[in-house]
This record gives sequence, structure tokens and C-alpha cells, in this order.
Amino acid sequence: MKKLLLSTLMLAFALITFGQAQKITIEDIWNDFKFYPRGVAGYTAMPKSDYYTVVKRGGIERYSFATGERVDMLVSNDDLDRLSNGAVNIRKVSSYEFTADEKKIMLAIDEESIWRRSTLAFYYVYDIAAKTLTLVADTNTKLHFAVLSEDGQKVLFARDCDLFYQDLATGKITQITRDGKPNSILNGYADWVYEEELDMSRAASWSPDGKKIAFLRFDESRVKEYNFALYDELYPTDFKYKYPKAGEDNSLVDVYIYDVATAQLTKVDLGDNTNCYFPRVYWLPNNDAVVIKLNRHQNQLDFIRYNTTTQQQDIIYTDKNDKWLDVTDNYYFLKDGKTMIVTSERDGFNHIYKVTLGGGIQQLTSGKWEVNAIQYVNEAKKQIYYTSNESGVVNRDLYVINFDGKKKTMLSSGDGWNEPSFSPNGNFYRNQYSNLNTLPKYTIRDAKGKELRVLNDNKNVQETMDQYGFVKRELISITTADGTQLNGWMMKPANFDPNKRYPVMMNCYGGPGSQQVENAYSSAQDLAFYQMLAQHGYISVCVDGRGTATRGDEFKKVIYQQMGKYEAIDQIGAANYLKTLPYVDGDRIGIWGWSFGGYLSALSMFRGDGAFKMAISVAPVTNWRYYDNIYTERFMRTPQENPDGYDLNSPTTYAKQLNGKYLLIHGTADDNVHFQNAMELVKALNEAGVEYDQFFFPNKNHFIMGGSTRTYLYNKLAKYILENL
Repeated sequence: MKKLLLSTLMLAFALITFGQAQKITIEDIWNDFKFYPRGVAGYTAMPKSDYYTVVKRGGIERYSFATGERVDMLVSNDDLDRLSNGAVNIRKVSSYEFTADEKKIMLAIDEESIWRRSTLAFYYVYDIAAKTLTLVADTNTKLHFAVLSEDGQKVLFARDCDLFYQDLATGKITQITRDGKPNSILNGYADWVYEEELDMSRAASWSPDGKKIAFLRFDESRVKEYNFALYDELYPTDFKYKYPKAGEDNSLVDVYIYDVATAQLTKVDLGDNTNCYFPRVYWLPNNDAVVIKLNRHQNQLDFIRYNTTTQQQDIIYTDKNDKWLDVTDNYYFLKDGKTMIVTSERDGFNHIYKVTLGGGIQQLTSGKWEVNAIQYVNEAKKQIYYTSNESGVVNRDLYVINFDGKKKTMLSSGDGWNEPSFSPNGNFYRNQYSNLNTLPKYTIRDAKGKELRVLNDNKNVQETMDQYGFVKRELISITTADGTQLNGWMMKPANFDPNKRYPVMMNCYGGPGSQQVENAYSSAQDLAFYQMLAQHGYISVCVDGRGTATRGDEFKKVIYQQMGKYEAIDQIGAANYLKTLPYVDGDRIGIWGWSFGGYLSALSMFRGDGAFKMAISVAPVTNWRYYDNIYTERFMRTPQENPDGYDLNSPTTYAKQLNGKYLLIHGTADDNVHFQNAMELVKALNEAGVEYDQFFFPNKNHFIMGGSTRTYLYNKLAKYILENL
């Protein structure tokens, strides 16, 4: 019996060793997360000292950047449990942040999502020295946010659509606004469309001296409601919220300044607010505010300085573009109160500029490559750390350059994808590095780029992938029939035979300013799915077409007012190029995508003239008239201004041209890309009399998650591909 068992084990080992890899299942990917790389739980750089913290089972531990040694346990799980009578433990901590003096920590507990970026949570303030735990607002109601003043003495929070602050020494709570009302007036936090498209949730902040509060007030009363059914009762619940579609009215947004000492609330007069946006409010070191105002066409950004004492204002910087501008967080105001460092596409590529407030502009970087982001500004040494793709469109490297634009130095390898996170004093940074076939590796480095230690290299996940026979991807370049050169990646089956012909499954996103073809290991769960397809003999391909990022304005903004046209032309062109390869079965090419990718896969299928045998669209937009106005109008202007741009690039317009297998998937409670999109396409396909397949997920939003939903979804995708391609 022992000999039989030993022989069986040896045979199993031999099968793995000599290429008989384990078979990947959807359950491996989405139930067990076997191939999902891990990060560093709760990593946070402390605000003034050269230490960082991470979350462990016992609590929040402090480590030295320089030595890597554990210093102490700042917050123990036992203390949290004792101080809260069992209500708080480290497993319930969703996020945390320190006060500037590092004496207190704000803990977000039992966080739950509202939309994509907004949450509700209980907030506690933990005093490290005193070992006390204070519940913010002292209520059983969860808060939209809570933020400490820089001195750690007061906390600002939003509850039930209104703003409050609490004095932590006395416990006194002061109500700032009293007109908040759901689906009507929101004080201090963003409405749905600002959150989704301008990357913001909290819209309130303390001045540096803690004496004033700036916040946005959203009046949603004129915004039309969207409703959908939740199938949860005998009679389904009707869920309603404010959603401004393309060409429709937005919230009226006002900027207010609140004076803590006098309790005076002042509305900032910024002119007409009926057709503009206020996507950011910043504080200068002297406690003046800077409000960014964006016009409705989103091609002009004005930076307005506002003196909170005299109420005088002036425009200190303006950025313009003949098509559109992206609102970012690459705006750094220096301590001198006279200078800021920004990025702009004003020369056709995204680069760094030094701006004298209200004065001149100096370009610090230049070339036919793009700065991705400003990562850190060291004012003492007059240096700017930034990431860019100068070494290659698919790479992201870390550089440092002086304030005068000289002595540019690359601090990374020039091969792969780097995501640095600097300590507040700039002496160290945590770097996340990966490349096309290397899992994310987290390291601590000094300001010169020297690796000091490895926090996590995901070696155990790589070993699991090796057991399952994961194959490598390769970067490819495609030249379409009209001469456009596109970047892509390809994943071939193991034991690939160039003399055989393989089916190809293309995956796409393709939205404006996006990038899928990166020399990085991203979207790990989908990559594992493509590895599973490789085990079934499929080639997977991804191509970034026109409209995507990192190749300058000409490449990205050719889609202006005709979104979808060139994106589909390029996916079709890529498929036709693949047909010319001797190892590709040209009659078996499919395409799939999610969200914008679902839209693009449908449009490419319907207009492809036989380029694709099958397509799958998950949660697609089917006409941009149905999507929100901030996103859509940025690229298309309004339907009233550009009706043909909307209709000539809608999949519903070309429903009659469907020739092949097509699967439409959508969640009925999708607050982002409404289920209405699916219904409009279904109506068009029915009227056209063409065959198609559909599957809907009741009560699921844009992410189609929860319980075993993702497992079911990807099993559905796999089955459809295997049976129809």
C-alpha cells in the first residue's frame, strides 16, 4: 500500500515537472483567489518621521524606513477590543490616518460602499500616548467621512447631508449646515456624477491653521432622477437617485467658507454656476483658498485664488485645450505661496510646468513622451519626482528633476512599471514594481532609488502559477490597413506550434485616456482567465487603439466628438491583421469587453463586416445619450450640439448588421451604465430580427459581484467562448 501511494505521488510530481500542469478552473480564480497577488496590508507612511506602519493580526505596527526593524505596536488589537467593549478590532479597521504630529490616529470602522468612491463608516480617534478611543459624533449613525484638523484638536464630519465639527477636548459638536436633504441638498460631499467623473467624494477640508473650513454645497433639485427596481420584496422596491445624462442639467454647486471662531458662513462669489464645475478646492500656506473652475465643455481650467479675510479673488493660472482637459491631482502649491508645480498637455504631450501664481509659466520637461504623475515635490532640495513613459510607451519609470528643469535622472530600470509612494519628508518611498510577466514586488527604497528591502514579492503566488503552467505574454506591434501603428500583447497556449492555426479571443476596454497594454502585471484575475483559455488552445490578444493614453494629444484626441468611431476601426483593423498571421484561424476571432469595452466590442462586432465570429458585451453603454454628462460631454459635447456624433457611433444604429454569435450581459441595478442601455440594444436587435443571446443579473450593479456571482459570470463567459469560438 505504501509503495502504491509513493508511486502515485511520484507520478503526480512527474506530470507537473514535465509539463502536465494542473488545469485552471473559474473556481480557482474567483472563489479561491489562487492567482491574485497580495500587497502590504495597511501600509501608511507616517507624516513627519521616517517610519511606516502596517496592519498585522495583533494591530498596527511601526517600522523604521532606514533599518526595516519593527519599532513597536502603535495600536494593539487587545487595546481596541478593551476600549470599545468588543465593538472594535483590527479586522474591522477599513482605513486609518495620522494627525500631523503623529499623536493621534483616525480609524474608519465597518466601512460600507455607497458608490464607487464614497463610503459610510464609524470613525474613532485613538490617542497613542493616552491609549484612549473616542467615537466621532458619539452616535450609532455611520458618517460619510471624518477628517482631523492639522493640530488634531477638532474633527470635521458629514452626516445626513449636513456638516458638523467636534471639539475632541470637550466633545462638543457644532452643526455647520442645516439644509441637507437626500436627493436635494448635499453639504460637504459630492453628488453621484462629481464622484464618478471628477474623482472626488469628500468635498470639505480644514484650512492649515484649523480656523476655517471650505466645502462644496450641491443643490441637486433640478437634476432629473433615474430609478430602477430592486427585486427584493413581493412588490419590488423602486430605487431613485439623481443622475444627469448627456445634455441634461447638473447640480448647482456653490463654494462656502466657514469661520470656526465666529460661526460665520460665507458663500464665495464665483460667477455663474449653471454650466460649470468646481472639481477641486485647495488651501495655500497663508490660508487663502484656491478654487478650480472648469467650464461645461471641459476645455478650460481657471485657478481662482480667494482671500478668506478680504474676500478678494483673482485668477492665478489658466489651462486651455482645443478639445478637452482632464482634471487631475497634479497641482502642487509651494510653501512660498507664490509658485505651483503642475502638469499640462499644452504642447501636445503631458509635461511638467512651474507656474508663478498670476505670472509666468516655465516648462520643465519636454519631448514626445508623457509624464504620468508628479509623485513628490522636495522643496528643500528644489526637486520634483515624477513617473513617465520616456523609456517606452508601455513603461512607467521614476525620474527626478530640478526646479530649473535640469539634472534629470532616472531612478528605475527602464523596463517595467513602477508605482512609487513617497514618505512625507521624501527620504524614502515604497515602490510597487511589475512587468508583463512578473507579479508585483513591493520594496522600500531611498530617495536615490536604492532598494533597501523587500516587503512582499508574491513568490508564493508565482509558485502556484508555475504549478498551473502559466505561460508568458509577449508585446506585439500591429499596423492596420490605414497605416496606424498600435501596441498590443499576446498570450499563446503552452507548447505553441507555429504550424497550427489557433482561435483568438481579443479583450478590449479602449476608453479615452485608458491604457491596457502596459509592461505591467495588472488585472490579475482576467489574466488568469486568459491563462485558462490558453489551456484550452486559445490565443488571447489585447490592443490599445486610438483614443488611449500615453501617446500624446493627436493620438488620444482624434476621437473628439466621434467617440467610438476610431476605437472600433482599430479593433477591427487589429482583427484583420491577426487573420494574416499563419498561426491564427481567421474564421475564429472573438472580442469581449466590460463597460466601455462592452460598448466597443458590440460596435466592433456590428461594424466589423465579418472580422469577428463572436462577441460578448458586459454592462455596455449602447448610446452615449444614456450616459452621464460630465464623462460624455468631455469627449462628445452635448447631444444637442453633436447629434450625429452620438447616433453614428451607437451599436443600436447597426443592430441589423450583426452577423455572428453575440452575448449581452448586464446587472439590473447598475447605477453607472444603466440597464436601460441593455434594453435599448435588445429592442434594436429584436426589431432587426437577428439572433443573439442575453443574460441579466438581478439586483447587481456595474461590478456584478457578491457571493458566487463572479464565479457564475466567468463560467458563463468561458462556456460561451468554448461553445461558439
